[in-house]
Amino acid sequence: MTTTTPGPSALRGAVGTARTRIEGREKVTGAARYAGEIPFADLAHGWLVLSTVTRGRILDVETAPVLSMPGVLTVLHHGNAPRLHTDYVGMLGTPPDPTCAVFQNDRVPFAGWPVALVVAETPEEAREAAEALVVTYDSEPHDTALHAEHPGAYAAAGHMPAETQKGDLEAQLAASAFVVDAEYTTPEEQHSMMEPHAATARWEGGRLEVVDSNQGAGWVQGELATMFSLDASSVRVRSEHIGGGFGSKGLRAHQVSAVMAATALNRPVRVVLTRRQTFSLGGYRSPTTQRVRLGAAPDGRLLALEHRSLNQTSTVYEFVEPSAGVARVLYDADAHRTANHVVRLDVPSPTWMRAPGEAPGSFAIEAALDELAERGGIDPIELRLRNEPDVGPVSGLPFAGNNLAACFREGARRFGWADRDPRPGVRREGRWLLGTGTAAASFGAGAAPSTALVTAEADGSFTVRITAADIGTGARTALTLIAADALETAPEQVRVRIGDSDFGPAMIAGGSMGTRSWAWAVTAAAAELRERLAMATSIPPEGITVRSDTTEALGALARKERHSFGAQFAEVAVDTATGEIRVRRMLGVFAAGRIVNPLTARNQLVGGMTWGISMALHEEAVRDRNTGGHYAPDLAGYHVATHADTPAIEVDWVDDHDPDDPVGIKGVGEIGIVGAAAAVANAVWHATGVRHRDLPIRPDRVLSATVPEPAGGAADA
Repeated sequence: MTTTTPGPSALRGAVGTARTRIEGREKVTGAARYAGEIPFADLAHGWLVLSTVTRGRILDVETAPVLSMPGVLTVLHHGNAPRLHTDYVGMLGTPPDPTCAVFQNDRVPFAGWPVALVVAETPEEAREAAEALVVTYDSEPHDTALHAEHPGAYAAAGHMPAETQKGDLEAQLAASAFVVDAEYTTPEEQHSMMEPHAATARWEGGRLEVVDSNQGAGWVQGELATMFSLDASSVRVRSEHIGGGFGSKGLRAHQVSAVMAATALNRPVRVVLTRRQTFSLGGYRSPTTQRVRLGAAPDGRLLALEHRSLNQTSTVYEFVEPSAGVARVLYDADAHRTANHVVRLDVPSPTWMRAPGEAPGSFAIEAALDELAERGGIDPIELRLRNEPDVGPVSGLPFAGNNLAACFREGARRFGWADRDPRPGVRREGRWLLGTGTAAASFGAGAAPSTALVTAEADGSFTVRITAADIGTGARTALTLIAADALETAPEQVRVRIGDSDFGPAMIAGGSMGTRSWAWAVTAAAAELRERLAMATSIPPEGITVRSDTTEALGALARKERHSFGAQFAEVAVDTATGEIRVRRMLGVFAAGRIVNPLTARNQLVGGMTWGISMALHEEAVRDRNTGGHYAPDLAGYHVATHADTPAIEVDWVDDHDPDDPVGIKGVGEIGIVGAAAAVANAVWHATGVRHRDLPIRPDRVLSATVPEPAGGAADA
């Protein structure tokens, strides 16, 4: 079906107005039910048993004592579980992580590997039995340590080229007036969303239904159908409310094991991951080791730029944290080299986490730019503006819009940057040393093919159906505003239904592409529906429905560099006697396309910047090299920023409509965290004169650093 889309001038005005979330009251009153709360008749409960060794083989699973325990219905493991089809490429262009294809062999590739599922009448009975299950292993030596010189490192592409290069890097470094050559590290970070992973599977009338908490019902539907060799039409996945995802909620072991158990018992089975289990089964951001080399002419123009990143992946699945990718967008140089490498270790598989690649990558490149500005005696903002590229530094493609300079100029004005004394370690307030820092941000603004159904109802209202996912971003509300403008009606006349794979294929909530992709499909369907309504004399009782598919429209887009941009600013106070760091204020100014709902967009950006504070100062999942497991894998041992750590955070945006998008959208979901940790780290240097290149900047690292003398000098830590 051929569809057309209206231009921004055709939209009526709901887009751009601040609206509270449509489902907000239900969420704050508890009326909104999440995946682990929805009741089912005759529901059984599964509890996963995870390996206690890091590498080896399963020798025996002693099921008999457990099967005699009260309420226990079955124990699934590699000896009795159904065989799964795993030789395929999924929606994201990769084969499934074998961690999801549970109980297929006796191998254990990391600590926390699923080895069995105990199913019982109640979750308490399932947990007690799971904890009593005896599993015997043949343990083997393991390697869980990531370091820059690991001999197993190799170049890996992921979703972008592994390496890029132009020019003679060594020659340009030799010709540079000042040079930075430094290594930066970021630790393993966990998603730790408020709602744990939960799924209920049941067979109804010969059809598999899964009620889940996920970032794309169609994504999970397709993976389950393929894995269990089912026709896609015989699988339905629903995901009404999601309490956070951040990249973690795709296909996981709990959904697959729930389907296995529901099939074996012919009754509904629910599997919920515990907080501790998510540390090994929910995915995480890989630690990185990054080397950045920069060389500049006397005026600050970059002659050489090299950004190399190394991350870990599991031995059973390759995942690339593309940290060097951000340098391919933000800065050009006569000689430009970037590389993403991985090393296979006996650890769980990393996965997508808010701003994958850009978040850790921006810390390294933006801290290095700050060091370069210091050595060249150039203001950090001015240095960045002097190196703003006219076209993509690697691709050579034109930008669909690059308003980074506008973000920096507006941010500098509002933050009071002009009054900043550039010398480090000179501002003091009692026991506190004060400093300010800044950093640039960039994140891709893509769109993926999606379908949408829009119905004109007989009562004059409209119903939108699309397999979107609202992971806490306010997607329902944004799509309501977009649909209202596209249909030339009031938002109150529009009902948006999401989170059901029966609505057809659509982009997942990820990559800051959700709202943009779904909006494109909704506006396309609305445009054709208006044409149909103009020719109709009446609306039948069943309404008039139009289905859109944006595959052709997106395929016709001209190739361009499409990104959101931002400028981050931070002020910190540091007590060098206690090691305490307090972020006093932050400001982020962004160029993120047309803002659909200022209220929820501001929430997303503030949330991202808060996470940047957490990344800079708190978050660090530590793995015991002897056992291969985590120290304290819970929210007591894994520290995140709390209210006491969060200052007044101010966000705003500059005008930045994307001319190629029917609504002008780019995306705000991930740009808020990019650059935030670097801005905080750069502010800590400005406060103390000590450069911290390893995150998080813990109190012990502040205490072990040497403050340079006299104040205003520079030192490395």
